[in-house]
Amino acid sequence: MPTRYIGDGYWEIASRQMSIVTRSEQQRFKDAKITVIGCGGIGGQTIEMLARMGIGELVLVDEDAFDISNLNRQTLATLSDVGLDKSAVAKDKVRLINPYVKVTSFNEHVDETNIDKIISDSDIVIDALDNVLTRVIVSRKAKEKEIPYIHGAIHGTLGQLTVFLPDGEKTYEEMFNLPSKGKELTPEVFEVLSKVTSGVPPVIGPTPNLIGCLEAIEAFKIITGVGEVTVAPKILTFDLLNLGSFSIEEI
Repeated sequence: MPTRYIGDGYWEIASRQMSIVTRSEQQRFKDAKITVIGCGGIGGQTIEMLARMGIGELVLVDEDAFDISNLNRQTLATLSDVGLDKSAVAKDKVRLINPYVKVTSFNEHVDETNIDKIISDSDIVIDALDNVLTRVIVSRKAKEKEIPYIHGAIHGTLGQLTVFLPDGEKTYEEMFNLPSKGKELTPEVFEVLSKVTSGVPPVIGPTPNLIGCLEAIEAFKIITGVGEVTVAPKILTFDLLNLGSFSIEEI
């Protein structure tokens, strides 16, 4: 370990990545605040990677508790966590991984009444959600507050990832041609959006965890300025059952 990091726990944790980023770039990550909405399959892995890479502050949001069916993929879950609030468990585990991370958790359903409070002065908002309606609410507020919005989604062995910047070419609704595009979020529009996502999708463990890792590195790239960000309308897609299926396309 480089001697300049010895004696400072944060920099000891980050030391293995310090040949990839400069100290000033890592310092930007240390000073940044990221909100992760969803602490399950995608979100759990995103949260863990952000903590291990040395994010300065995390806001963790989820209204659900862990159940037995989560154990096939949600890396924050163990048998002893079944029945416990996901956001609270996530907060405790971040502290075990990296005690230098400031963590706030919300055990709340995200809607128009609390989204402003939840994302407040975040540098990035990460979508680890499982429904389109909440994504629309979050993406609109992030756009309004000029906060980068990282989108990730999965189904079975399929995954997709893209980043919506405040001054980007397309919004989330425009890119995926959602029925709410260009409309006020009236009760009628909410009803339509609630039907876009239906049922419980199939999922195998590696799929959400891979998306979670990818979302974390996109956040790292945005904040540090290192590497090329997957900015919409570009989108990264894959199918884990098909060799060579990883690709970046433009919608």
